[in-house]
Amino acid sequence: MKNLKKVAAILLGAFLFTLGACQQGPKKEEPVESKAAVEQERVSPPEGIISLEESKSLYDNYTKNRLEIIQQYEAERSPEKKFEAARFTSFTYADMKHYMAYIEQEAKEAQVDISSLRFYFANYPDKTDFPDGNKIVHPRQNSIFIVPTMKVDGKDYGFYIGGDGKAKLIKDAVGQTAVGSTAKNQEKSYASFVPNITTSAMLQDGKSLNKNHGSSGPPPDGDF
Repeated sequence: MKNLKKVAAILLGAFLFTLGACQQGPKKEEPVESKAAVEQERVSPPEGIISLEESKSLYDNYTKNRLEIIQQYEAERSPEKKFEAARFTSFTYADMKHYMAYIEQEAKEAQVDISSLRFYFANYPDKTDFPDGNKIVHPRQNSIFIVPTMKVDGKDYGFYIGGDGKAKLIKDAVGQTAVGSTAKNQEKSYASFVPNITTSAMLQDGKSLNKNHGSSGPPPDGDF
């Protein structure tokens, strides 16, 4: 009888303990996050970051060694037209992110790696429209356009996507202008910029990855 009471007491105690545990519910495990996961890894400054003093020096050197020459040339070229030389070309941050994502996508599909981005100096013609019909907002202004490159035999070459979806070298499609062309020759080269029959055949259904049409102009007051 005594043993029976002992067994009953043990069973009752176990039942009450189990009941209490059920009412309390399982404890939720707190997610343990490492400090590294919580804090985003900081990015170290890339090569090529320059100081504000050096930026100012480069800006002033351009003013002294290039800007006055451009202003004088344009004044002699078209005295009747007011001209103010551009000092920058800008693209929105969102636009550049979109561009980077686009060229990475196209390069991946063409199975090539982008090795660099070239920023070519450019000059808009004294016309109202580009050959493709886009309006020239700032005729005669200096600008830039961006060309992605890929490695071929250890050298960087600008490329575009051909009609077959493969990467093609720009130099094989549009050729190169002779070094030392005069301003008049440059005007003529623009007039003949529309691709000839051979070039058109090579570019048929092709896809350019070059980017232009940024916002160019004199800087706002206060930069430099």
